[in-house]
Amino acid sequence: MGTLEASTATSTEAGTGIGTQTAEQALATLSDMTQHLVPIQVEEHLARIAKAQAYMQSHKIDAIYLNAGTNLTYFTGMKWYASERMVGAILPAKGDVQYIAPHFEIGSLNGFKVIDGPIHGWQEHENPYCLFVEVLEGLGIAKTATIGIDESAQFFIFDGINKAQKGLTLINAQEVTAHCRMHKSDNELALMQGVMNMTLAVHQATASMLRPGISTTEVEAFIEQAHQKVGAPGNYFCIVLFGVATSFPHGVKDPQTLNEGDVVLIDTGCKVHDYISDITRTYVFGQPTSRQRQFWNNEKAAQLAAFNAAKLGAPCEEVDAAARQYLASQGLGPEYQTPGCPHRTGHGIGLDIHEWPYLVGGNKTPLAAGMCFSNEPMLVIPNEFGIRLEDHFYMTDDGPRWFTQPSESIDNPFGLGKTTSKKTAEFS
Repeated sequence: MGTLEASTATSTEAGTGIGTQTAEQALATLSDMTQHLVPIQVEEHLARIAKAQAYMQSHKIDAIYLNAGTNLTYFTGMKWYASERMVGAILPAKGDVQYIAPHFEIGSLNGFKVIDGPIHGWQEHENPYCLFVEVLEGLGIAKTATIGIDESAQFFIFDGINKAQKGLTLINAQEVTAHCRMHKSDNELALMQGVMNMTLAVHQATASMLRPGISTTEVEAFIEQAHQKVGAPGNYFCIVLFGVATSFPHGVKDPQTLNEGDVVLIDTGCKVHDYISDITRTYVFGQPTSRQRQFWNNEKAAQLAAFNAAKLGAPCEEVDAAARQYLASQGLGPEYQTPGCPHRTGHGIGLDIHEWPYLVGGNKTPLAAGMCFSNEPMLVIPNEFGIRLEDHFYMTDDGPRWFTQPSESIDNPFGLGKTTSKKTAEFS
């Protein structure tokens, strides 16, 4: 039995916590939050491999190719970057992992190896795709076998393998990789809870140091320092928007400066032990107008409608539909039109910030324990502002559970001015 602690702001001070401190004071409130976070161990990588191999055997897939990137890391623990050279691993339905890499990289890769297996090297003038086919043959895999190719691999890798082989059936390995990765283990959930807690603390500190005239660039720099203060290498990503710019979901090219009455949208996250956080907070610097308040409340209600629709066995699209049905009842949309919510309600998250499954119309994937999602049915009011409240939840045997508690209100987004206890979720 372990414990996930969903972080909520705690304070006995009055006020919203927006613009109450200097940057130095805000940083001083933060400290390292990573001491209890434990990286994924060898035993879990072996269990992931066994799960993938059992699936491959039952679905008549003879092997999959894992390209450098998160799929390679997920199954083997090896961390390497995708480039113009083929670096990856063959995971056969039966037998040991076989790595493939440029010969001059073998020494380096041995230092990153977590799961044992030979590294088959190719010289710069040689064809790595022919080597790939030779390794399959050496494993006793038939020339007419079915081989899955990493869905994130560059096209030139698929094309090279396809030209080198004769008789293989090449399929998308996502059938196997998503089957394994979309169901998070207790260890993964604990890591994700840790990084979510870190970023929520950074959000609260950031709100406290805002001041009239501050630039989005200055705020981004503060968030970088704040993530480092809580123990992350820095920002994994960071979007800071003020005023009309908040109506562009992923930002604009030019920085803005903060004025009284501006909507503030901050979307940021960090990475620790390969797992990623991603939280958005939106509020007003100063006194909200009735229109800002109306749409903020609509966004909060849509987020809650999505959460309440997350039932075990229900298709992902029903969660998205619940948010849109509420918004339509308020005269917004309909569907993906603006004023309203122009993008999906949520995405999966784990080693990648966006991964399977997605909360979007047309996705029939049934919700199951261990799945993790963002919940962010963002409202865009063109040429005025946007409101995005983004928290993540994970599915348990008892239904959905928040990683972080949603914003309380536009007047008190971090729940300050009262004592709020941490909510603890037990998982087995």
